[in-house]
Amino acid sequence: MDIKVARAVEEGNIKAAINCADGRFARVTELGSHDAQVIKTKLFGVAACRSKKHSERLRMLPRTFFAFLLFALSCFRWLEYAESKLPEEEVDALKEITSTMGATYWEFDSDSCHIKMLGLTPEPPDGSQSSIDCDCTFENNTCHVVRIMIKGFNLPGVLPPQLVKLPYLKGVDFALNYLSGTIPKEWSSTKLTSISLFVNHVSGEIPKELGSITTLTYLNLEANQFSGVVPPELGSLSNLQTLVLSSNKLSGKLPVTFAKLQNLTDFRISDNSFIGKIPSFIQNWKLLQRLEMHASGLEGPIPSNISLLSNLNQLRISDINGPSQDFPILRNMTGMTILVLRNCHITGELPSYFWSMKSLNMLDVSFNKLVGEIPDTAHAGHLRFLFLTGNMLSGNVPDSVLLDGSSVDLSYNNFTWQGPDQSACRDYLNLNLNLFRSFLGTKLRGILPCSKISNCPAYSHCFHINCGGKDVKVMENNENILYVGDGDVLGSSAAKYFIDYENHWGFSSTGDFMDDGDYLNTRYTRSLPSSNLPELYKSARVTPISLTYFHYCLENGKYTVKLHFAEIQFTNDNTYRSLGKRLFDIYVQERLVMKDFNIEGETHVAQKPHIMAIYNVTVTDNILEIRFYWAGKGTTRIPVSGVYGPLISAFSIISDSKSCSDQKNARHKIIVGVGFGVAALCLVFIIVGIIWWMGYFKGIIRRTKGTERQDSQKGTFTLKQIIDATNDFSPANKIGEGGFGPVYKVSE
Repeated sequence: MDIKVARAVEEGNIKAAINCADGRFARVTELGSHDAQVIKTKLFGVAACRSKKHSERLRMLPRTFFAFLLFALSCFRWLEYAESKLPEEEVDALKEITSTMGATYWEFDSDSCHIKMLGLTPEPPDGSQSSIDCDCTFENNTCHVVRIMIKGFNLPGVLPPQLVKLPYLKGVDFALNYLSGTIPKEWSSTKLTSISLFVNHVSGEIPKELGSITTLTYLNLEANQFSGVVPPELGSLSNLQTLVLSSNKLSGKLPVTFAKLQNLTDFRISDNSFIGKIPSFIQNWKLLQRLEMHASGLEGPIPSNISLLSNLNQLRISDINGPSQDFPILRNMTGMTILVLRNCHITGELPSYFWSMKSLNMLDVSFNKLVGEIPDTAHAGHLRFLFLTGNMLSGNVPDSVLLDGSSVDLSYNNFTWQGPDQSACRDYLNLNLNLFRSFLGTKLRGILPCSKISNCPAYSHCFHINCGGKDVKVMENNENILYVGDGDVLGSSAAKYFIDYENHWGFSSTGDFMDDGDYLNTRYTRSLPSSNLPELYKSARVTPISLTYFHYCLENGKYTVKLHFAEIQFTNDNTYRSLGKRLFDIYVQERLVMKDFNIEGETHVAQKPHIMAIYNVTVTDNILEIRFYWAGKGTTRIPVSGVYGPLISAFSIISDSKSCSDQKNARHKIIVGVGFGVAALCLVFIIVGIIWWMGYFKGIIRRTKGTERQDSQKGTFTLKQIIDATNDFSPANKIGEGGFGPVYKVSE
């Protein structure tokens, strides 16, 4: 009803506004803007209490009298509203709050509850949001502040204890700032229902006093610096529906008092250092819809009673330690849309009931120990992403998973090798399929799926790639080295396999960047062209889960691998964009060489080059692989959702026994040799043509033909001549046996 009233007033239809109001004042405070207050002011003049009978009588009055009466009532109500103001103590409290948070500009219209100016500069930052919501439905026409949103202003102050001076305050959203310090204990006396400190620099322990705010339904502390154990007092928040603690430094066990949080619908604790097993009391959260535990520190196995959470539609658990376990029973979760159980030590076969979950959009069970075959059953809905990477699945790749519009990654498995003409190896126009190292057989066959190539035409000992960029030449050791760019590789990267047959290299990319709203995943490359970085570091390739670069037809021997990094997605200023944290693992030749690698941890700042040299890398089968893996750690929504996972700017592979110039010279010699050969052949043809043109060959041919005729006449005899010459093949004339019979001499 309120929306209809507001729309009617905005359009100037006073009569419709009165009808919609039907004798009641519309509440428009939820709009939280100056326009809402204007609408409310008008409604004071038009939505006075009237019975339907009285309204009918008014409609019968002459139009002029009705208009006059309406104008008079409007004026009266307008004057009455002019007396409805925000108490001065709340106006002063707002000024103190913004000052404590670090704002240097603040201008507020208390009559309309409208923020005119806020922040570190007169103009607000791009993407920032601010509002003060006031409720003016209290007695005596009094207004009170009920909600504050100051989001994306990079305010550098601390959290304001002055919230207690706003007794009717229900919600605060201070997300995307640069606030530090701790949560004020004074907040415990408020009646807040919502607190968001998402992406700030707040530290210390979570105060147990928060457990006193029993009105809380929403608490988001993601991406801060909170440490220590989670206070058990938070288990008293019986009305809590959303609790987000991801990307902090929290430790210890989850409080057993959390078993009482039976109204939870959203629980996230990724990227922390908790200890102990995943608690079985999660079975009490019957209303839970989203459960997220990426690299939380908790150990497996996943409790079997998780099957009781039938309302779950997003289950995301990855990178947990613990023993091997069977696949948890999830059959009852028919509304599941996103299921991620990655690197959870799950064994056994892949349950077939997943293919009957109509709402399932993503299934990621990569890097487990699954065996058996993929069910040859068509999915009941539209499975957009299927990640089975890094298991021990076998058999043939069924046609049931080769769905239009899907991204299917089957890399690192044991499927039966299929030739280029079979289903899995066909070129699909609308399917992204990654079969890298998915078949049994030789290692060369594994990295070249669906190819008949079985040997190398030549071998190299030096290789350079500019990841995510274009070809670029770099001066190294007084040599102009070409780094080949892969930035022009097209197609979705959620399940990407790229191969350059001419230069014997390629890459395999797995995963979808969660919560970024991009289902196309057209390019997993990032760039910062306006920076002062060297050209090699202005671009990079990224991946949400796993990225493998490989080079085959490489001479066996010892190599030095150099990995080039520069963090180009975070900043160096005092803004929330500088608060991101990226961690990933690095493998070379399937050996872990760096755990939880942090680019900024090495450079101490963003946008600065870093080179990691890995020595004595052995190549024994003419193949070298470099793999980057995201193990669930680090922030995932700074500066925007979907910024996480491995990032690589460039890399080089150089033989310890031969220099890159040797390879260049060898190629040069081959080119020169071929050039000389072609030139010599051309010269021969030219000379022969000149001689032919001069007629020399014609005389030779005529003389040769004449000689052949003479030879033909001298060597041709009749049978009678032969009989007479051998005395009718007399035995006295026989001189031996030849390959075609007896041989006779001519009689004298």
